[in-house]
Amino acid sequence: MADFNRQEMYAQLGISKEVYEYGEAIEQDLKGRFARIDEIAEYNQLKVVKAMQEAKVQEACLLGTTGYGYNDIGRDTLEEVYAHIFHTEDALVRPQITCGTHALALALMSNLRPGDELLSPVGKPYDTLEEVIGIRPSKGSLAEYGVTYKQVDLLSDGGFDYDGIRASINDKTKLVTIQRSKGYQTRPTLSVERIGELISFIKGIKPSIICMVDNCYGEFVETIEPSDVGADMVVGSLIKNPGGGLAPIGGYIVGKKECVENAAYRLTSPGLGKEVGASLGILTQFYQGLFMAPTVTASALKGAIFAANLYERFGFGVLPNGSEDRFDIIQSITFGKPEGVIAFCEGVQSAAPVDSFVTPEPWDMPGYDSQVIMAAGAFVSGSSIELSADGPIAPPYAVYFQGGLTYPHARFGILKTVQYMLDKGLITKQQLL
Repeated sequence: MADFNRQEMYAQLGISKEVYEYGEAIEQDLKGRFARIDEIAEYNQLKVVKAMQEAKVQEACLLGTTGYGYNDIGRDTLEEVYAHIFHTEDALVRPQITCGTHALALALMSNLRPGDELLSPVGKPYDTLEEVIGIRPSKGSLAEYGVTYKQVDLLSDGGFDYDGIRASINDKTKLVTIQRSKGYQTRPTLSVERIGELISFIKGIKPSIICMVDNCYGEFVETIEPSDVGADMVVGSLIKNPGGGLAPIGGYIVGKKECVENAAYRLTSPGLGKEVGASLGILTQFYQGLFMAPTVTASALKGAIFAANLYERFGFGVLPNGSEDRFDIIQSITFGKPEGVIAFCEGVQSAAPVDSFVTPEPWDMPGYDSQVIMAAGAFVSGSSIELSADGPIAPPYAVYFQGGLTYPHARFGILKTVQYMLDKGLITKQQLL
């Protein structure tokens, strides 16, 4: 009776019997992997609780401040919690950091000076960083301030080009940026272990280089973070994994004290640094979101694995594949034509709790060099820890799926994408058998 009622509820939400049964059959094979994800989530949950206890989080920490924000105990304690979790000397966690790109720009611009050189040893950075760096000209870019840039692409097998990296490091090389996740690329996401190997190699050539890791979409996926393997700075967004779906805005920078202090002075003002910046009544969401983050991240991971297995069996290119280890919450699916990307995003949008009736369309989104389609009927606008999907309308026409505050919602969203693909003739009923 329970199974019948469950299927009936899916039917009421537009999922056909064929799609439902296809999802059921695949999910049965994933229970062992899901159990391992739950074990990692449990470890990380305890790590967060331990950090909150060590920092002596108290009810007064949830109240917040206005104005200058002097002596904001909640803000300062939250930063101590982050430093405990990431095992770093210091942390900057602020609602004044508006997004992940802002956090990365802040970390770069505060720790680079005219005449310095920035190196990316993992290929092209995420699209929005191109204008920050000056790869694509933009007002206020690092290039305008006399910071030069070099890039070493990954090898064809996804490995590091160690010879190329060694040849690129010179007297001017001040900072190395390592993007953990794939961005709008079809390369593998980097594990923390591989990031550690890369950092060790770079430090062996020039120990003074600052190694910064863009950790977006990677927090709490593993039991260690890049700061545990030598990263001098780790940077991310609170409307992704560490905000747990509750943080309405914000970003973080954790790492060496000098690096974090430089970022704080850039965020506010020389002479002010971390001492100012009111928390504006949202600390409860920051704390509770962080508390929820390990299990929310686990739900998103399960959804990504479910999606990979469904679409892999249809014959589409998926990265990671259905059986590979996971190092972030993003699942890419390559359709080879724009209709697949659009149909997938329409399915995700139709599964949303907010704006489910809206039809997403490609548009000229700021910071990107091609039209982008985004689907995210979220409680927090743009929150990609919530069920969401996006992709550039450009070859190879891949969609990037992520998020899901709960696994049941992620599962439903993925089945809706399959239903849309079926209804639009992009897959056939025969493929569901």
